[in-house]
Amino acid sequence: MSSPDSATDHFIVSLDIGTSSVRALLYDSTARRMEGYGAQLPYSIRATSDGGAEIDPGELARHVIDCLDELHRQVREAGFRIAAISGSAFWHSFCGVDDPGKPTFPILHLLDTRSASEVSRVPNTHASTGCPAHSSYWPAKLLWLERNRAPELAATRRFLSFPEYLFEELFGESRASISMTSASGLWNQAANNYDDATLAALPIRREQLADPSLMDQPLHNLRDEYRSLWPAFASCPWFPAIGDGAANHIGSGCLRPDQFSLMVGTTGAMRVLIPAPRNIPAGLWCYRLNANRALMGGALSNGGDVYAWLKRTIAIPRDAEARLESAEPGSHGLTFLPFLAGERSPYWRADLRGVISGLSLSTEPFHILHAALESISLRFREIYGALACAAGEPSEVIASGGALLKSPAWTQIMADAIARPLIASTEAEASCRGAALYALERIGVIPSLDALPASLGATFSPRPQFESAYARLLTQERSLYERVFAMKESFA
Repeated sequence: MSSPDSATDHFIVSLDIGTSSVRALLYDSTARRMEGYGAQLPYSIRATSDGGAEIDPGELARHVIDCLDELHRQVREAGFRIAAISGSAFWHSFCGVDDPGKPTFPILHLLDTRSASEVSRVPNTHASTGCPAHSSYWPAKLLWLERNRAPELAATRRFLSFPEYLFEELFGESRASISMTSASGLWNQAANNYDDATLAALPIRREQLADPSLMDQPLHNLRDEYRSLWPAFASCPWFPAIGDGAANHIGSGCLRPDQFSLMVGTTGAMRVLIPAPRNIPAGLWCYRLNANRALMGGALSNGGDVYAWLKRTIAIPRDAEARLESAEPGSHGLTFLPFLAGERSPYWRADLRGVISGLSLSTEPFHILHAALESISLRFREIYGALACAAGEPSEVIASGGALLKSPAWTQIMADAIARPLIASTEAEASCRGAALYALERIGVIPSLDALPASLGATFSPRPQFESAYARLLTQERSLYERVFAMKESFA
């Protein structure tokens, strides 16, 4: 636990607006979390039978406000001075508001696959926007709204990410970050501005989007009701939230172009921080941390959510962790394609669905769990191959995310599957820490993000005796994919 001088230390409030919960935590000037300070509230995405994944923006804003209320109470009692407020939020999702600022449609989450049928109409601007044509990005969703929700689309005057909507509530004006906007599918990564070719193909106008000249600039003047409610937060800069993936990457200690981050939460991702966009291979994406730093990687729509689904669906044995530690790869006799929510890298197909092949009367719940965890790990192997080809072999791969690191056995399986050592990040809230680091750099407390190294733990080295088994399992998965989904592709 940090013990700073409360009168002089620069405390940072860090918000994490995730897919399943909202957190407001407190960090000191060394980017160490202040234990005992903070608030967290869970929430649920509303799933619809036709593939929708929606969030009420007003309800989500109330969760954030409630968390800030509680943290503010704690801060006032301790007498801490807040130097800045920063945060991260889920990438890709957006909502619409009318002239008075009321929502015209709910937040459409990245896992909303209803726009899959519109992907063929999306212009192929992957080379400029860094975003493949896919239902997780704004272009396909905008085309879906045009075809299915025309009245709501017509009533929309502005399109906003959730952090912009939140700022509208707190300040009476919205403010976006380049990081959030860069992952929309509307942003030209090289030009650091909207992509004209993409906008021309969509039912949207540039003036309905955030002003690029104001991006990344903090706001200071809370509306009167919040200024009186949170006096300790009223005089400091509030920085627009950066993307959750960018925050997680820097917060877990990946600050050099020879470091890859591997994160498994509800979904999953592998990333590398690079100075500027470069040729982006098929299957990968490229977004921004800020105007001067790009982030390239691959993302999975299926990560810890597959494990959560298994826990709801089958009777996972209590000794599963111990059995996973000793089980040999492929000993379950199954081939599992974990596409419960479609898939992004490397296929970018929202229409994919999960497949289990090889079930027999002797198949046990443990076998299904084992096959699922191996399959997700092999999805990361596909991303690793493409990313290493594009950015070079990394010196380190740093793993984070509670879904993975809570299970040392799965972390070992992951290391075996990608055939690279994994270093476990011991930063329990990497995304919040990343947002705090970002704020500390912005206000000049630290000269650069790498001034405060992250805390790292054990290294999981791949077991060479299993290398050929995982290569065989990957071949089996590719073959099943081609047979079931009639799509032949070549992989690195």
